[in-house]
Amino acid sequence: MISSGGKLEGIKVVDLSLFLPGPALTVMMADQGAEVIKVEPAAGDPARQMAPFEGGHSVWFANLNRGKSSVSLDLKSEEGKAAMWELLAEADVMVEGFRPGVMKRLGFDYEAVAARNPRIVYCSISAFGQEGELAHHPAHDMAVQALAGFLSVNDGPDGKPVVPGVPSADMAAGLTGLSAVLMALIGREKSGRGDYIDCAMLDAMMPWCTHTAGSAIAGGESPRSASQRSLGGAAFYNVYRTKDGLHVVLGGREEKFARNLLTALDMPDRVEEALRDAGQQDALIADLAEIFAGRTRNEWVQWFADKDVAFSPVLDYREALDSAHFAERGLWLEVDGRHMIAPAIRFASQAGRAVSGEVPDLG
Repeated sequence: MISSGGKLEGIKVVDLSLFLPGPALTVMMADQGAEVIKVEPAAGDPARQMAPFEGGHSVWFANLNRGKSSVSLDLKSEEGKAAMWELLAEADVMVEGFRPGVMKRLGFDYEAVAARNPRIVYCSISAFGQEGELAHHPAHDMAVQALAGFLSVNDGPDGKPVVPGVPSADMAAGLTGLSAVLMALIGREKSGRGDYIDCAMLDAMMPWCTHTAGSAIAGGESPRSASQRSLGGAAFYNVYRTKDGLHVVLGGREEKFARNLLTALDMPDRVEEALRDAGQQDALIADLAEIFAGRTRNEWVQWFADKDVAFSPVLDYREALDSAHFAERGLWLEVDGRHMIAPAIRFASQAGRAVSGEVPDLG
């Protein structure tokens, strides 16, 4: 956790969640000094077994569960139930990620917990919410993205959807759940009572599409990538292949960027073309693709160095983690022999981004 001055010191969290969304929520709380007790089944969080491993722990598990403690409980047994009630008696927050109805069958639904601890902030994370026709439908991230419409625009040049590289539904739920928990804790200061949070992965994703799904949101046709300014239909928001088989991107459509680049390429007469609606820039995209194919990625990096254009090379994770910027920002840390992604949240009152390297063993 933060070496000193954690914003959440004194807050106790009981976390029954597994895999990604819930642990992503609670690790951000642990990084800020909250006491997070991870309640696991006898077999442990399945993420413990997910390769690759470093320092005796799964890299995935270590990065999402650092700074927490672990207890293994059988919530179907009387002994396990009694131990759980002891944990909840003084808890400020409870997080769970089971299918709707499971916690009620175990006797730990919000009504039962709040009857004993009215100040509890109880967050349930599920794929589709606690109510509705899909409430009990099993789904992980990609299935949620598919049903949310997101996968339809996560496509290649042939229009075929591809497996997403980022678990957006999982992470959206973790971030939305954290926001809701903190709001409820602030509200508790006024009311003296906690609250229940129904955090659905699908719900959490939807605000992320307002800049791309505008036509559908307004009641019209669903957008297609090739005609969308942020999804491949604009020359200055696109991916280009380089001579060495790598890639670069133009990532800013403002007129100044188009003018700066096209002037430097002796194509100032094409600026107006770059400002057309998405889907009407195919000729410019094709010409830029031919130009970018004429040099290697590193040659383009050097060429763009003195030009005010939103340009970036496409790096793989190894290149990104080893980059000077990551080092300058302290985004990749080695703690107690393990590598950690640093917390994204930083405060001026806290020195650095020190995190606990301790990863809890099961039980």
